[in-house]
Amino acid sequence: MDFTFNEDQLLFQEGVRDFLTNEVTPEKIRELWETDSGRSPALWGQLTELGLTGLTVPEAFGGMGMNELDFVLLAQECGYVALPEPLVQTVLVAVPTLVNSSNEDLKAKWLPQVAEGAATIAVGLEQNLLVEDAHIADLLLMEKNGNLYAVEQADVTLEYNQSVDPSRKLYQVSFDESRAMVVAEGDEAQALVNGALNRGALGCAAQALGLTQRMIDISVQYTSERTQFGVAIGTFQAVKHRMANVAVPLEYAKATVAQAAYAIANNVSSVDKNVSHAKSMACAASLLGAKNSIQVHGAMGYTWEVNLHIYMKRAWALDKTWGDQAFHKGRVAEAIFADDALLGAGNTFVR
Repeated sequence: MDFTFNEDQLLFQEGVRDFLTNEVTPEKIRELWETDSGRSPALWGQLTELGLTGLTVPEAFGGMGMNELDFVLLAQECGYVALPEPLVQTVLVAVPTLVNSSNEDLKAKWLPQVAEGAATIAVGLEQNLLVEDAHIADLLLMEKNGNLYAVEQADVTLEYNQSVDPSRKLYQVSFDESRAMVVAEGDEAQALVNGALNRGALGCAAQALGLTQRMIDISVQYTSERTQFGVAIGTFQAVKHRMANVAVPLEYAKATVAQAAYAIANNVSSVDKNVSHAKSMACAASLLGAKNSIQVHGAMGYTWEVNLHIYMKRAWALDKTWGDQAFHKGRVAEAIFADDALLGAGNTFVR
């Protein structure tokens, strides 16, 4: 099992990082909070021009035919800037769910539109009842009573739920199901739902890595400029330790996220455990990053005016999305305490 990243993947990440840090600034995020949709069609158009909306769409439908391991570094960069647009949900969660279904008509209708940036798809599961960006999604893939349905925007009723993160638009979705809406039933539906849950959790974990790094960077800059007793407060050992204690779990979490992406992309048998391990570790690192960043910012750390809270609140929200800590730690515990569990160093990378 080799889940290291090659030169092309790292160069692509670097290019996307440059674009996002220039275009998705804290000032532009605040501007979007004042709009009705909270989303920017112009920014979505730019993401499409970069080829990001079609990255996991098969080449036969106009996309690039890449996989989760190719996208996970980009999801990390989406987290670094707290991207408001539904790129991770559409590319990492919705598209592979549709691709893995046996419904060829749905694929032929929607996948080319996603690749062209003309449509977005949202996913709602019973594990993840509040659907993000349901208000702008052209198609919604919804789990209901064990089945998976494809519902177009005109056929759903939405009820807005406020999020702690002003950039996240969450909705309760209701609809009257019909046979024409069925994507999959029975075992196929459950396989698609479990795959969507794992990809959603992976997306949270990858974004949490980026968020943690952003909070470290913001805090290092602030403590390098803020002085006390004539010197920068970042020179004080007690302040240094706060952020060093975040950097260590962040580095440990990176390997688990890469392993989870590999496990999904290659249908590894331990994929549920790998994904839950990654989400637990990455979100724990981001929560610690939020806590310690507030501390080193002193009384300003929690205020609306400081940019830190944009990334801090996204970290809080992602920790509770696509399964909370209890759910994912439960899946890890179930795997390692199973009678036939393969444990020990020799089984770390068993497929």
